[in-house]
Amino acid sequence: MNHKIVESLHGVTLAGGGPFGAALLARALALAPVIVGADGGADRLLRLGAEPTAVIGDFDSISATARARLAGRLFPIAEQETTDFDKALRSIAAPFVLGLGFAGARLDHGLAVLNALVRQADQRCLLLSPQDVTFVAPPEMRLDLPLGSRFSLFPMGAVNGESAGLRWPIQDIAFAPDGMIGTSNQVVGPVHLRVSAPRMLVILPLKSLPAALRGLAVL
Repeated sequence: MNHKIVESLHGVTLAGGGPFGAALLARALALAPVIVGADGGADRLLRLGAEPTAVIGDFDSISATARARLAGRLFPIAEQETTDFDKALRSIAAPFVLGLGFAGARLDHGLAVLNALVRQADQRCLLLSPQDVTFVAPPEMRLDLPLGSRFSLFPMGAVNGESAGLRWPIQDIAFAPDGMIGTSNQVVGPVHLRVSAPRMLVILPLKSLPAALRGLAVL
């Protein structure tokens, strides 16, 4: 069993070292007030005037200044088999996690984050970028979204499912990363989604974050 470094009854905002600004941070903190940094994400938080309660990672990116300022709140995990996002995510016990700075200034980093997101699907984590919110679909969920909203699905493995409330239903489709995907679908009514395995990413407009949290039954 993984040791939990951060345990919270409230949502956690987890910050990585990729780009994010004050507006996105404020949006996350309004819903998830506990702040955690993943390695160099601590520096970005400090630059935005926010101090994490804990910093988790292998510490190959955090600055000496941040190390000194956050002494006593640093929790190194030395292994190199996983990313800092993975290390931090598995070390948090909370109703949900909002991830900032992980959308990927680099494609390889972004793909590694999505890999960890699916491997740790039991941890309700939603990745935020200036345009999108991304999360792993649970076995079944309902979402109340505005008509016409963009609703994209991307499989991270072989998966199928059923849907209601989407312009193009997903029944009888065998999804796979190297096969059929479901980008740019459209909401035409209350969405009811079922999937066969925790391998399907849901990608919605950022303004749909509160609806996504309600659909995941964590808000």
